[in-house]
Amino acid sequence: MVPMLCDAADSLLVLIDLQPGLAEAMPVKEWERTRHNCLTLLTAAQVLSVPVLLTEQHPPNLGATFPEISTRLPPGTRPLSKASFSCIGAEGFTARLQQSGRTQVILAGQEAHVSVLQTAIALLALGFSVFVVEDAVVSRHPEHKLYALERMRQAGAVVLPGESVLFEWLGSAHHPRFKELVSLL
Repeated sequence: MVPMLCDAADSLLVLIDLQPGLAEAMPVKEWERTRHNCLTLLTAAQVLSVPVLLTEQHPPNLGATFPEISTRLPPGTRPLSKASFSCIGAEGFTARLQQSGRTQVILAGQEAHVSVLQTAIALLALGFSVFVVEDAVVSRHPEHKLYALERMRQAGAVVLPGESVLFEWLGSAHHPRFKELVSLL
């Protein structure tokens, strides 16, 4: 494993609050890009056996995760409901994270300046390596996303595009699943 590069054998993907009640407040183009990149990451995670955690912010008000995402989750993956903005506050989140044995956490979802930011900072404080996928997070206002990414970077998170995650997970064009996963891009 190379420090500061995503390693599929040590990564865990966290998809944060991909729900209609939040998405409807996002800029349409930004939301579509985030949705597409979250689906790409989810597909790659499944192919490469990267565990996935999914949270939902107060689903009675904001709705359940979009079906196109929830139906693609690995078997046995259930959404973790939360009222706190940080995923750490979701019942069972920390336990599942620790049970995975993974030390790298890849974050994607909404909103960048609220739940993603608070989760990243909490995970860093717990000693995890945190990677924030800049083209798979969104905020209602572009400047909020910009400042959140900068703050997470200053706190010690690595900010990178989803394509970088995918290529780092693969490591080489000789990876047996290379062609399959590159076709997602």
